[in-house]
Amino acid sequence: MSQTAKIVLNENEHDLPVVTGSENENAIDISKLRASTGYITIDPGYKNTGATTSAITFLDGEKGILRYRGYPIEQLAANASFMEVAYLLIYGELPNAVELQLFEGSIKRHTLVHEDMKRFFEAYPAKAHPMGVLSSMVSSFATFYPESQNPDRNSEAINLTIHRLIAKLPTLAAWSYKNSMRHPFMYPKNHLNYCENFLNMMFAMPTEDYNIDPVIADAINKLLILHADHEQNCSTSTVRIVGSSQANLYSSISAGICALWGPLHGGANQKVIEMLLKIHIDGGNVDKWVEKAKDKNDPFRLMGFGHRVYKNFDPRAKIIKKSCDDVLEKLGVDDPLLDIAKKLEKVALEDEYFKERNLYPNVDFYSGIIYKALRIPTEMFTVMFAIGRLPGWIAQWKEMTENGEPIGRPRQIYTGHGNRDYVDVAKR
Repeated sequence: MSQTAKIVLNENEHDLPVVTGSENENAIDISKLRASTGYITIDPGYKNTGATTSAITFLDGEKGILRYRGYPIEQLAANASFMEVAYLLIYGELPNAVELQLFEGSIKRHTLVHEDMKRFFEAYPAKAHPMGVLSSMVSSFATFYPESQNPDRNSEAINLTIHRLIAKLPTLAAWSYKNSMRHPFMYPKNHLNYCENFLNMMFAMPTEDYNIDPVIADAINKLLILHADHEQNCSTSTVRIVGSSQANLYSSISAGICALWGPLHGGANQKVIEMLLKIHIDGGNVDKWVEKAKDKNDPFRLMGFGHRVYKNFDPRAKIIKKSCDDVLEKLGVDDPLLDIAKKLEKVALEDEYFKERNLYPNVDFYSGIIYKALRIPTEMFTVMFAIGRLPGWIAQWKEMTENGEPIGRPRQIYTGHGNRDYVDVAKR
């Protein structure tokens, strides 16, 4: 027997269907509320609004659960490659050996970027933020591949666009870094795997080889997997709502990159490093800043602790902590900021104040430390996030288009002036 909810308006009852998900999540379907009652709902930030149903990612913030297509994030991070996870998110199932080989082969065939695009980099100032460069470059792909703009796309054409995006985004990301350093661009080496290729394009120089450490490559692989999708967050919702207008995939992903660029979204790990730098400049007294964080009258907040969604613990943080420790041990980095980070981590894991409030280090805390140890500039942190999140964005766009979902068009309640007459400028 299907459930219904009742809403009473002006003594009139209206039945609303209840939708139950595969993990027993419940929602009240208000899609016909306005048509039947003339009312809409108000939900600033859409915190309680389900914009869609989705079979891609399940997230339970209270229990600290994250699954891609039903697979626990812990199992995927421990056993899978980023390419396997990308395939899983986009096509719904883990690939078999043949499917994975074909997928990886197709990605490798498309890693090169059109030579004309190199001229774009010359127009950007050296200090141009790489996220701005990345977003505009991805958007411009639609002009190099005009067939992607056709709304009546067949599956073969869509797959080509998907593979091009996954293949070329690391190249553009690495080149945006090289451009900011005014270093020569390094071309892809397709005998390397996805993460190794990116690291080589980032750090190799024409006159010297870059030694790819497997510990570092494994840490990057895990970070990309952990960031691959996270349900209907700000940037994912942006991709879906832009794509709902039948905008091409390149434009939709470009919009997602812009949303991720915001400091309240993808810039969290950058904020961690900025906080560590602030503590270091002040003298490095961790205890002082911990006490400031505990003082409710002090505006200072520890960055990288707790999570907006996870009310208990961030399951991704448990996974990446081990990689973080491995990277720091392998590199033997002598950096005062990393020393401060380790002290803060110890406090958060042992201090009852933080334990009672579930203010544990989250994935942004550890990812920021790893990127800092690898000497990746803070401006590139969000770019790393974008590379990881790309398969999730694509999967969400693909699901929405295949389901034929309608164009996104939120409503509002107008609170401005009522009707008034125009007054000539001389009489104002």
